[in-house]
Amino acid sequence: MTSTETTGQDAPRYVRLKIELIAEITDEGALKEAALRQVADDEYLDDEERAQSVEAIEVDPSGSLAHFIDPVALLGDVPGIELASATWESAQTEFDPDSEEWDEYTVDESAE
Repeated sequence: MTSTETTGQDAPRYVRLKIELIAEITDEGALKEAALRQVADDEYLDDEERAQSVEAIEVDPSGSLAHFIDPVALLGDVPGIELASATWESAQTEFDPDSEEWDEYTVDESAE
């Protein structure tokens, strides 16, 4: 369905929003410390989830960034929208800004 096609007026419309960000870790220690503080202060994590999060942060600093992603905050103030589901992950990647592979304006036709 394209954004110009409509379904029934009362039917809910779901939209899959894909966002890809490449972030450069410039201070691994500061990121790790902030992520550990974020996990310690997260009132919604139970003890087991908290322990798993701390372990993941200790093993791979790229996982630290995931603790700062908040899809509710991203869509929270958008009128007429209710967040139905959200998943995200962070992982180390190779990045060459001059490579065509990283051209943010290239359309991935396999996703359509």
